Amino acid sequence: MGVPHPRQVADLQSDVADLLRDHVPSDEWQEPFTGPESAFRNKAKLAVGGTKGDPTFGILDTTSRGVALPECRLYEPPLTDALDALLPAVAGLGLTPFDVPTRQGELKHLIVTGSPDAQLMVRFVLRSPGQLPRVQEGIDVMRSVVPGVRVVSVNIQPEHKAVLEGDEEIVLTDDETLPMRLDDVTFHLRPRSFFQTNSTVAAALYRQAREWVAAADPASVLDLYCGVGGFALNAALAKGGPRRIDGVEIAPDAVRSARRSASELGLDAGFEIGDARVLSRLDHELVVVNPPRRGIGPDLCAAVESAAPAHVIYSSCNPTSLARDLAQLPGYRVTRARVFDMFPQTRHAEVMVLLERR
Repeated sequence: MGVPHPRQVADLQSDVADLLRDHVPSDEWQEPFTGPESAFRNKAKLAVGGTKGDPTFGILDTTSRGVALPECRLYEPPLTDALDALLPAVAGLGLTPFDVPTRQGELKHLIVTGSPDAQLMVRFVLRSPGQLPRVQEGIDVMRSVVPGVRVVSVNIQPEHKAVLEGDEEIVLTDDETLPMRLDDVTFHLRPRSFFQTNSTVAAALYRQAREWVAAADPASVLDLYCGVGGFALNAALAKGGPRRIDGVEIAPDAVRSARRSASELGLDAGFEIGDARVLSRLDHELVVVNPPRRGIGPDLCAAVESAAPAHVIYSSCNPTSLARDLAQLPGYRVTRARVFDMFPQTRHAEVMVLLERR
Protein backbone atom coordinates (compact mmCIF):
# COMPACT_ATOMS: atom_id res chain seq x y z
CA MET A 1 0.00 0.00 0.00
CA GLY A 2 1.27 3.46 -0.86
CA VAL A 3 3.61 2.21 -3.58
CA PRO A 4 2.58 3.53 -7.03
CA HIS A 5 0.69 0.83 -8.89
CA PRO A 6 3.05 0.66 -11.92
CA ARG A 7 5.93 0.08 -9.52
CA GLN A 8 3.96 -2.63 -7.71
CA VAL A 9 3.37 -4.46 -10.99
CA ALA A 10 6.99 -4.12 -12.09
CA ASP A 11 8.20 -5.49 -8.75
CA LEU A 12 5.70 -8.31 -8.91
CA GLN A 13 6.81 -9.24 -12.43
CA SER A 14 10.44 -9.18 -11.35
CA ASP A 15 9.81 -11.35 -8.29
CA VAL A 16 7.79 -13.93 -10.24
CA ALA A 17 10.33 -14.07 -13.09
CA ASP A 18 13.13 -14.56 -10.56
CA LEU A 19 11.24 -17.37 -8.82
CA LEU A 20 10.61 -19.12 -12.15
CA ARG A 21 13.98 -18.33 -13.75
CA ASP A 22 14.96 -22.02 -14.01
CA HIS A 23 11.80 -22.79 -15.99
CA VAL A 24 10.77 -19.70 -17.95
CA PRO A 25 13.25 -18.07 -20.37
CA SER A 26 13.32 -14.29 -19.93
CA ASP A 27 12.24 -13.66 -23.53
CA GLU A 28 9.04 -15.72 -23.10
CA TRP A 29 7.45 -13.27 -20.67
CA GLN A 30 4.63 -11.17 -22.08
CA GLU A 31 3.70 -7.79 -20.61
CA PRO A 32 1.80 -8.15 -17.31
CA PHE A 33 -1.93 -7.59 -17.52
CA THR A 34 -3.29 -5.00 -15.12
CA GLY A 35 -6.78 -3.86 -14.27
CA PRO A 36 -7.91 -1.15 -11.84
CA GLU A 37 -5.67 -0.68 -8.81
CA SER A 38 -8.73 -0.21 -6.56
CA ALA A 39 -12.48 -0.82 -6.81
CA PHE A 40 -11.83 -4.16 -8.52
CA ARG A 41 -13.34 -6.83 -6.29
CA ASN A 42 -16.70 -8.41 -7.18
CA LYS A 43 -17.27 -10.01 -3.77
CA ALA A 44 -17.61 -8.52 -0.28
CA LYS A 45 -16.96 -10.86 2.65
CA LEU A 46 -18.18 -8.87 5.64
CA ALA A 47 -17.71 -9.97 9.23
CA VAL A 48 -20.70 -8.88 11.32
CA GLY A 49 -20.28 -7.39 14.78
CA GLY A 50 -21.89 -4.82 17.02
CA THR A 51 -25.37 -5.24 18.42
CA LYS A 52 -28.81 -6.13 17.14
CA GLY A 53 -29.78 -2.47 17.10
CA ASP A 54 -26.45 -1.25 15.73
CA PRO A 55 -24.65 -3.96 13.74
CA THR A 56 -21.30 -3.40 12.03
CA PHE A 57 -20.30 -4.84 8.67
CA GLY A 58 -16.59 -5.06 7.92
CA ILE A 59 -13.90 -6.81 9.96
CA LEU A 60 -13.22 -7.88 13.52
CA ASP A 61 -10.47 -6.20 15.52
CA THR A 62 -7.85 -7.93 17.67
CA THR A 63 -10.42 -8.34 20.46
CA SER A 64 -12.94 -9.84 17.98
CA ARG A 65 -15.18 -6.78 18.12
CA GLY A 66 -16.81 -5.48 14.97
CA VAL A 67 -15.27 -2.65 12.96
CA ALA A 68 -17.44 -1.05 10.27
CA LEU A 69 -15.83 -0.33 6.90
CA PRO A 70 -18.40 1.92 5.22
CA GLU A 71 -16.07 3.33 2.57
CA CYS A 72 -13.91 0.35 1.63
CA ARG A 73 -12.33 0.93 -1.79
CA LEU A 74 -11.99 -2.74 -2.67
CA TYR A 75 -15.31 -3.24 -4.40
CA GLU A 76 -16.45 -2.54 -7.94
CA PRO A 77 -18.53 0.69 -8.09
CA PRO A 78 -21.89 -1.08 -8.71
CA LEU A 79 -21.25 -3.37 -5.73
CA THR A 80 -20.26 -0.41 -3.54
CA ASP A 81 -23.46 1.42 -4.51
CA ALA A 82 -25.53 -1.68 -3.78
CA LEU A 83 -23.93 -2.17 -0.36
CA ASP A 84 -24.72 1.43 0.59
CA ALA A 85 -28.43 0.59 0.29
CA LEU A 86 -28.33 -3.10 1.20
CA LEU A 87 -26.52 -2.95 4.54
CA PRO A 88 -29.09 -0.68 6.26
CA ALA A 89 -31.83 -3.01 5.00
CA VAL A 90 -30.02 -6.05 6.43
CA ALA A 91 -29.50 -4.19 9.71
CA GLY A 92 -33.25 -3.64 9.84
CA LEU A 93 -34.02 -7.37 9.74
CA GLY A 94 -33.32 -7.66 13.46
CA LEU A 95 -30.70 -10.39 13.30
CA THR A 96 -28.41 -10.55 16.33
CA PRO A 97 -24.72 -10.37 15.34
CA PHE A 98 -22.60 -13.25 16.57
CA ASP A 99 -20.30 -12.15 19.38
CA VAL A 100 -17.07 -14.14 19.24
CA PRO A 101 -15.91 -13.62 22.86
CA THR A 102 -19.24 -14.74 24.38
CA ARG A 103 -20.21 -17.09 21.53
CA GLN A 104 -23.70 -15.62 21.51
CA GLY A 105 -25.80 -14.39 18.59
CA GLU A 106 -26.64 -15.62 15.11
CA LEU A 107 -25.35 -13.58 12.14
CA LYS A 108 -21.65 -14.26 11.57
CA HIS A 109 -20.96 -13.01 8.06
CA LEU A 110 -22.64 -11.38 5.11
CA ILE A 111 -21.20 -12.34 1.71
CA VAL A 112 -22.35 -10.29 -1.28
CA THR A 113 -21.28 -10.95 -4.87
CA GLY A 114 -21.99 -8.51 -7.69
CA SER A 115 -22.20 -9.40 -11.37
CA PRO A 116 -21.10 -7.26 -14.34
CA ASP A 117 -24.82 -6.64 -14.97
CA ALA A 118 -25.38 -5.23 -11.45
CA GLN A 119 -27.18 -8.28 -10.10
CA LEU A 120 -26.41 -9.58 -6.61
CA MET A 121 -26.05 -12.78 -4.67
CA VAL A 122 -26.54 -12.22 -0.93
CA ARG A 123 -25.48 -14.95 1.50
CA PHE A 124 -26.18 -14.87 5.25
CA VAL A 125 -23.87 -17.03 7.38
CA LEU A 126 -25.85 -17.95 10.51
CA ARG A 127 -24.98 -20.06 13.53
CA SER A 128 -28.29 -21.96 13.32
CA PRO A 129 -31.39 -22.12 11.09
CA GLY A 130 -33.62 -20.45 13.69
CA GLN A 131 -33.50 -17.04 11.96
CA LEU A 132 -34.34 -18.34 8.48
CA PRO A 133 -37.86 -16.84 8.59
CA ARG A 134 -36.44 -13.36 9.25
CA VAL A 135 -34.17 -13.61 6.22
CA GLN A 136 -36.97 -15.02 4.07
CA GLU A 137 -39.31 -12.21 5.08
CA GLY A 138 -36.59 -9.66 4.38
CA ILE A 139 -36.06 -10.58 0.71
CA ASP A 140 -38.74 -8.17 -0.50
CA VAL A 141 -37.26 -5.44 1.68
CA MET A 142 -33.80 -6.00 0.23
CA ARG A 143 -35.15 -6.00 -3.31
CA SER A 144 -37.08 -2.81 -2.67
CA VAL A 145 -33.82 -0.94 -2.00
CA VAL A 146 -31.60 -2.96 -4.39
CA PRO A 147 -33.68 -4.31 -7.31
CA GLY A 148 -30.67 -6.27 -8.55
CA VAL A 149 -30.87 -8.78 -5.68
CA ARG A 150 -31.27 -12.08 -7.53
CA VAL A 151 -30.13 -14.88 -5.19
CA VAL A 152 -30.49 -14.95 -1.41
CA SER A 153 -29.25 -17.89 0.63
CA VAL A 154 -28.42 -18.87 4.19
CA ASN A 155 -25.32 -20.83 5.09
CA ILE A 156 -25.31 -22.63 8.43
CA GLN A 157 -22.03 -22.51 10.34
CA PRO A 158 -22.66 -23.84 13.87
CA GLU A 159 -19.02 -24.37 14.84
CA HIS A 160 -16.85 -21.90 16.69
CA LYS A 161 -13.71 -21.90 14.57
CA ALA A 162 -11.97 -19.77 11.97
CA VAL A 163 -13.95 -21.08 9.02
CA LEU A 164 -16.04 -18.64 7.01
CA GLU A 165 -18.92 -20.96 6.15
CA GLY A 166 -20.41 -24.37 6.87
CA ASP A 167 -21.51 -27.33 4.76
CA GLU A 168 -25.24 -26.55 4.64
CA GLU A 169 -26.55 -23.96 2.19
CA ILE A 170 -30.24 -23.09 1.90
CA VAL A 171 -31.30 -21.05 -1.14
CA LEU A 172 -34.37 -18.94 -0.37
CA THR A 173 -35.10 -17.49 -3.83
CA ASP A 174 -36.46 -19.06 -7.00
CA ASP A 175 -33.21 -18.15 -8.75
CA GLU A 176 -30.33 -20.33 -7.61
CA THR A 177 -27.53 -18.86 -9.73
CA LEU A 178 -25.99 -15.47 -10.35
CA PRO A 179 -25.17 -14.97 -14.06
CA MET A 180 -21.60 -13.71 -14.38
CA ARG A 181 -21.04 -12.45 -17.93
CA LEU A 182 -17.42 -12.14 -18.97
CA ASP A 183 -17.08 -11.14 -22.64
CA ASP A 184 -19.19 -13.60 -24.66
CA VAL A 185 -19.56 -16.29 -21.97
CA THR A 186 -22.12 -16.20 -19.17
CA PHE A 187 -21.17 -18.33 -16.20
CA HIS A 188 -23.71 -19.37 -13.57
CA LEU A 189 -22.39 -18.87 -10.07
CA ARG A 190 -24.00 -20.86 -7.29
CA PRO A 191 -23.56 -19.84 -3.64
CA ARG A 192 -20.69 -22.24 -2.92
CA SER A 193 -18.96 -22.20 -6.30
CA PHE A 194 -15.51 -20.67 -6.70
CA PHE A 195 -15.15 -17.72 -9.05
CA GLN A 196 -12.31 -15.26 -9.51
CA THR A 197 -13.03 -12.14 -7.45
CA ASN A 198 -11.54 -9.74 -10.03
CA SER A 199 -13.85 -9.86 -13.06
CA THR A 200 -11.72 -7.58 -15.26
CA VAL A 201 -8.57 -9.64 -14.82
CA ALA A 202 -10.43 -12.96 -14.96
CA ALA A 203 -11.83 -12.01 -18.37
CA ALA A 204 -8.30 -11.17 -19.56
CA LEU A 205 -7.03 -14.50 -18.23
CA TYR A 206 -9.64 -16.37 -20.25
CA ARG A 207 -8.95 -14.30 -23.37
CA GLN A 208 -5.26 -15.14 -23.12
CA ALA A 209 -5.98 -18.85 -22.71
CA ARG A 210 -8.34 -18.72 -25.68
CA GLU A 211 -5.59 -17.13 -27.78
CA TRP A 212 -3.09 -19.82 -26.81
CA VAL A 213 -5.60 -22.58 -27.54
CA ALA A 214 -6.33 -21.08 -30.96
CA ALA A 215 -2.61 -20.97 -31.78
CA ALA A 216 -2.11 -24.61 -30.74
CA ASP A 217 -5.43 -25.66 -32.35
CA PRO A 218 -5.71 -29.01 -30.55
CA ALA A 219 -8.37 -31.55 -31.50
CA SER A 220 -9.22 -32.06 -27.82
CA VAL A 221 -8.92 -30.08 -24.57
CA LEU A 222 -9.20 -31.27 -20.97
CA ASP A 223 -9.79 -28.66 -18.27
CA LEU A 224 -8.79 -29.91 -14.80
CA TYR A 225 -10.06 -28.12 -11.70
CA CYS A 226 -12.49 -26.60 -14.18
CA GLY A 227 -14.82 -24.92 -11.67
CA VAL A 228 -17.77 -23.39 -13.52
CA GLY A 229 -16.05 -24.05 -16.84
CA GLY A 230 -14.00 -20.90 -17.41
CA PHE A 231 -11.13 -22.32 -19.41
CA ALA A 232 -13.06 -25.17 -21.02
CA LEU A 233 -15.80 -22.95 -22.44
CA ASN A 234 -13.29 -20.42 -23.74
CA ALA A 235 -11.27 -23.23 -25.31
CA ALA A 236 -14.41 -24.44 -27.05
CA LEU A 237 -14.93 -20.95 -28.49
CA ALA A 238 -11.32 -20.46 -29.58
CA LYS A 239 -10.65 -20.14 -33.29
CA GLY A 240 -9.96 -23.36 -35.18
CA GLY A 241 -11.47 -26.67 -34.27
CA PRO A 242 -13.86 -28.34 -34.00
CA ARG A 243 -12.45 -29.85 -30.85
CA ARG A 244 -13.55 -32.18 -28.08
CA ILE A 245 -13.91 -30.37 -24.74
CA ASP A 246 -13.99 -32.04 -21.32
CA GLY A 247 -13.79 -30.71 -17.78
CA VAL A 248 -13.25 -32.30 -14.37
CA GLU A 249 -14.22 -30.63 -11.09
CA ILE A 250 -14.76 -32.04 -7.59
CA ALA A 251 -17.61 -29.63 -6.67
CA PRO A 252 -20.99 -30.88 -8.00
CA ASP A 253 -22.58 -27.41 -8.01
CA ALA A 254 -19.80 -26.05 -10.20
CA VAL A 255 -20.24 -28.92 -12.66
CA ARG A 256 -23.98 -28.20 -12.88
CA SER A 257 -23.17 -24.58 -13.66
CA ALA A 258 -20.61 -25.49 -16.32
CA ARG A 259 -23.09 -27.80 -18.03
CA ARG A 260 -25.73 -25.07 -18.04
CA SER A 261 -23.37 -22.53 -19.62
CA ALA A 262 -22.30 -25.04 -22.27
CA SER A 263 -25.93 -25.77 -23.10
CA GLU A 264 -26.76 -22.07 -23.43
CA LEU A 265 -23.81 -21.62 -25.77
CA GLY A 266 -24.80 -24.64 -27.85
CA LEU A 267 -21.50 -26.37 -27.07
CA ASP A 268 -20.99 -30.11 -26.92
CA ALA A 269 -18.74 -30.15 -23.85
CA GLY A 270 -18.53 -32.86 -21.22
CA PHE A 271 -18.17 -31.91 -17.56
CA GLU A 272 -17.65 -34.59 -14.93
CA ILE A 273 -17.53 -34.66 -11.14
CA GLY A 274 -14.18 -36.00 -10.06
CA ASP A 275 -10.85 -35.42 -8.37
CA ALA A 276 -8.32 -34.16 -10.90
CA ARG A 277 -5.49 -35.65 -8.83
CA VAL A 278 -6.62 -39.25 -9.42
CA LEU A 279 -7.50 -39.23 -13.11
CA SER A 280 -8.07 -42.55 -14.81
CA ARG A 281 -8.07 -41.05 -18.31
CA LEU A 282 -5.93 -38.35 -19.87
CA ASP A 283 -5.98 -38.61 -23.64
CA HIS A 284 -6.31 -35.02 -24.84
CA GLU A 285 -3.96 -32.98 -27.01
CA LEU A 286 -4.06 -29.97 -24.68
CA VAL A 287 -4.58 -30.01 -20.91
CA VAL A 288 -5.47 -26.96 -18.80
CA VAL A 289 -4.79 -27.01 -15.06
CA ASN A 290 -5.99 -24.33 -12.65
CA PRO A 291 -5.34 -25.82 -9.21
CA PRO A 292 -5.66 -24.34 -5.72
CA ARG A 293 -2.58 -22.85 -4.07
CA ARG A 294 -1.03 -26.23 -3.35
CA GLY A 295 -0.49 -26.85 -7.08
CA ILE A 296 -1.11 -30.08 -8.98
CA GLY A 297 1.45 -32.16 -7.07
CA PRO A 298 3.70 -35.07 -8.04
CA ASP A 299 1.00 -37.61 -8.91
CA LEU A 300 -0.75 -35.41 -11.47
CA CYS A 301 2.60 -34.21 -12.81
CA ALA A 302 3.54 -37.85 -13.37
CA ALA A 303 0.21 -38.53 -15.07
CA VAL A 304 0.73 -35.58 -17.43
CA GLU A 305 4.28 -36.71 -18.19
CA SER A 306 3.04 -40.22 -18.95
CA ALA A 307 0.13 -39.11 -21.15
CA ALA A 308 2.35 -36.55 -22.92
CA PRO A 309 -0.24 -34.11 -24.30
CA ALA A 310 1.30 -31.76 -26.87
CA HIS A 311 0.51 -28.66 -24.79
CA VAL A 312 -0.34 -27.75 -21.20
CA ILE A 313 -1.74 -24.43 -20.00
CA TYR A 314 -1.06 -23.96 -16.29
CA SER A 315 -2.83 -21.11 -14.46
CA SER A 316 -1.48 -20.65 -10.95
CA CYS A 317 -2.32 -18.42 -8.00
CA ASN A 318 0.90 -19.48 -6.25
CA PRO A 319 4.18 -19.08 -8.18
CA THR A 320 6.01 -21.14 -5.52
CA SER A 321 3.94 -24.27 -6.12
CA LEU A 322 4.05 -23.55 -9.87
CA ALA A 323 7.86 -23.64 -9.77
CA ARG A 324 7.76 -26.90 -7.85
CA ASP A 325 5.38 -28.47 -10.37
CA LEU A 326 7.31 -27.24 -13.41
CA ALA A 327 10.39 -28.97 -12.00
CA GLN A 328 8.40 -32.22 -12.11
CA LEU A 329 7.45 -31.79 -15.77
CA PRO A 330 10.85 -32.30 -17.45
CA GLY A 331 9.24 -33.35 -20.71
CA TYR A 332 7.92 -29.80 -21.26
CA ARG A 333 9.34 -26.38 -21.93
CA VAL A 334 7.61 -23.05 -21.29
CA THR A 335 6.97 -21.12 -24.52
CA ARG A 336 4.77 -18.33 -23.16
CA ALA A 337 4.27 -16.81 -19.70
CA ARG A 338 2.30 -13.90 -18.31
CA VAL A 339 1.58 -12.32 -14.95
CA PHE A 340 -1.97 -11.15 -14.24
CA ASP A 341 -2.39 -8.55 -11.50
CA MET A 342 -5.41 -10.30 -10.03
CA PHE A 343 -4.84 -9.00 -6.49
CA PRO A 344 -3.66 -5.35 -6.60
CA GLN A 345 -2.05 -3.88 -3.47
CA THR A 346 -0.77 -7.35 -2.47
CA ARG A 347 2.23 -9.56 -3.18
CA HIS A 348 0.00 -12.22 -4.74
CA ALA A 349 -0.19 -12.85 -8.48
CA GLU A 350 -1.95 -15.07 -10.97
CA VAL A 351 0.59 -16.54 -13.41
CA MET A 352 -0.25 -18.45 -16.57
CA VAL A 353 2.24 -20.40 -18.65
CA LEU A 354 1.99 -22.34 -21.90
CA LEU A 355 4.04 -25.54 -22.01
CA GLU A 356 4.99 -27.46 -25.11
CA ARG A 357 6.20 -31.05 -25.28
CA ARG A 358 9.94 -31.21 -25.92
